[in-house]
Amino acid sequence: MQSLTILGATGSIGLSTLDVVSRHPQRFRVFALTAHRQAQALGDLCLRFAPRYAVLADAGAAAALQQRLAQAGCATEVLAGERALVEVAAHGDVDTVMAAIVGAAGLAPALAAARAGKRILLANKESLVMAGDVFLAACRAGGAAVLPIDSEHNAIFQCLPETARGLRGSGAAVPGEGAAGGQTAYGEGSPPAAALAGVRRILLTASGGPFRQASLAEMEEASPEQACAHPNWSMGRKISVDSATMMNKGLELIEAFYLFGLPGPQLDVVVHPQSIIHSMVEYEDGSVLAQLGHPDMRTPIAHALAHPQRIASGVSPLSLAAIGRLDFEAPDLQRFPCLRLAHEALDGAGAAPCVLNAANEIAVAAFLAGELRFTDIAQVNDSVLQVLGSRAAGRDVDEVFAIDDEARALARRQLMRCAA
Repeated sequence: MQSLTILGATGSIGLSTLDVVSRHPQRFRVFALTAHRQAQALGDLCLRFAPRYAVLADAGAAAALQQRLAQAGCATEVLAGERALVEVAAHGDVDTVMAAIVGAAGLAPALAAARAGKRILLANKESLVMAGDVFLAACRAGGAAVLPIDSEHNAIFQCLPETARGLRGSGAAVPGEGAAGGQTAYGEGSPPAAALAGVRRILLTASGGPFRQASLAEMEEASPEQACAHPNWSMGRKISVDSATMMNKGLELIEAFYLFGLPGPQLDVVVHPQSIIHSMVEYEDGSVLAQLGHPDMRTPIAHALAHPQRIASGVSPLSLAAIGRLDFEAPDLQRFPCLRLAHEALDGAGAAPCVLNAANEIAVAAFLAGELRFTDIAQVNDSVLQVLGSRAAGRDVDEVFAIDDEARALARRQLMRCAA
């Protein structure tokens, strides 16, 4: 029986996780659920799953939720604020943490889980994009295990050789295996180079998003509703916009660098509109291994929750005959410059990935608020990256957040110039 904290329980990843968990009540117990402001939705989940703790960002909303749960006879204790997030991520009674808070807000509790040696199901790619070295150092120190949840990285994990999936000396046991069985997830960062011998490159697939065939003129006039209308996936608004600009794929390239340890030239992107192949690993002998499945996040979630075993996810079987065809094309870096910027940030290393992520969060929020054109998102990201991208990487979490704050401030100034 795994005890599970879900950070970001009311988002798409959190809800998909709870759907899988509900199918296996004998395997999983929900310890804590967290949300930002969605008090009503979090309350509904508490009444269904009866966690020991629930966490909201706002103290007033937390007090109202506590009253509602008490009146319903639910014993869940409601906490508030970032400190409470950290506490439920690192609590001694927790085995596994689903890190599904979107953006920089997810870094602190993910770091807490790493330092506490938890089994981390990582859906918050910003933990690695912002602070890859710091986060992996925390995993080493705490003996944490990391299993990737993004469908692309989970696919890569499944396609790598078994020798590339072993922890290097952390000694922490994955639930269900026991320490003597050894780990099969990344707890000290990327696998050693010897374990990846024979791997030529990693290919991350991208759907191309809602504007795959749109002209630049059409993209300039795109509305938030159009940008969020993903053809294949059901996601939150921020990640939907990132998919539309292909920044999401760029951030995934950076995440892959930290997870799997291959340099930028061995990481590539191919557009695959059907979203059936989730990523591929190409080997020196010419073999290409791919992981296929419906575009449904319950598949990678179920894989990570039960690894190394397999459990039912609720996803329907895949019929290739019904799909009929699988298409591929190269990404267009002229229409999707955010992907090019991510390559530049990865090549530049240092603070560049953190800077790019911070600028992008500000730009996307402005676009969703109707304050910025869709095509200006890349312009804001580019301008901030050129000014701050050469900074050295943060050596600890305080330095990381200082760089993040500086990049956000500069991005806000760039927004005013775009509006002028």
